[in-house]
Amino acid sequence: MIITYNFFMVQAFSINPTSFPAAKIGNVGQIVNLALPLAMTGAGLIFLFVTLNAAFNILKNGDNPDALKKAYASIMYAVIGLFIVIASYLVIQLLGVILPK
Repeated sequence: MIITYNFFMVQAFSINPTSFPAAKIGNVGQIVNLALPLAMTGAGLIFLFVTLNAAFNILKNGDNPDALKKAYASIMYAVIGLFIVIASYLVIQLLGVILPK
């Protein structure tokens, strides 16, 4: 129960789990289940942006070997980053199965 004092009035609020979304979260696993899909979507969008940016740099700087090396390197780093994100997702899912609830 939360009690707030507003000048001369005292108000009491009770937290109802059906109307207060934060009260539905009971443990860290539920927070991870909410945040993980958002993080995966964000990582996918970052991968898409970096890959498209590198592709445009390849098209724009086709005659400059140094710029091509940078563009190919950024594509390689984007793919490595995506593999790291996917591997971490798989490890978290595996830990969710292995660890007791």
